[in-house]
Amino acid sequence: MTSSRLHKASLYGIIDTGYSAPATFAQIAKEMVQGGIDVVQLRAKGEDEKAILDWAKFLQPIFQDQDVPFIINDHPKIAAEVQADGVHVGQDDQSMDAVRSIVGDQMIVGRSTHSVAQAAAAAADPRTDYIGFGPLFSTPTKPTYQPIGTAEIRAIHQEHPELPIFCIGGIKKENVPSVMEAGAKRVVIVSGILQASSISAYIRETKAILSPGS
Repeated sequence: MTSSRLHKASLYGIIDTGYSAPATFAQIAKEMVQGGIDVVQLRAKGEDEKAILDWAKFLQPIFQDQDVPFIINDHPKIAAEVQADGVHVGQDDQSMDAVRSIVGDQMIVGRSTHSVAQAAAAAADPRTDYIGFGPLFSTPTKPTYQPIGTAEIRAIHQEHPELPIFCIGGIKKENVPSVMEAGAKRVVIVSGILQASSISAYIRETKAILSPGS
């Protein structure tokens, strides 16, 4: 089952239209796969839904062929239509009942959380397959969110040991060690990957930090 791979995943990448033009998506996807990315999300905030659907249809088979879980941000209907592996929703998006009514019981569903209380609420629902926890640091992708820092990372992991928790927000290869020291097991990196001179090398180097000796 695809959701079981989340437990083995350490590095989650996002193809974000805020950083990358659609014309570059094919090359980005190729390099992500070559680097060994564990999970990939398509995030296209504020974009036309028809365009998002087209991009999702283009990217989905690339990752499916390489057995890399492909997640759609914000749009359960698009995730269902392209048969993506999952959908990721925010605190202000649809309820889990609404999301599951669209995507069914088998698709991965992730939820953004920005506090210990939000993480606990998401974890209490068995239909939540993973959570994003952050933003840890200030980040242009979440300009209206106050960074929450790293102090609660260890407690979140101890309280919800069976739930895959992906720390997010301002994380780059350079600060991954400090995030891990704070208790993180999995991270999401956006701009660091997308702006790297070699995406595949950046991913390999980051995964070596996250999973030394593997």
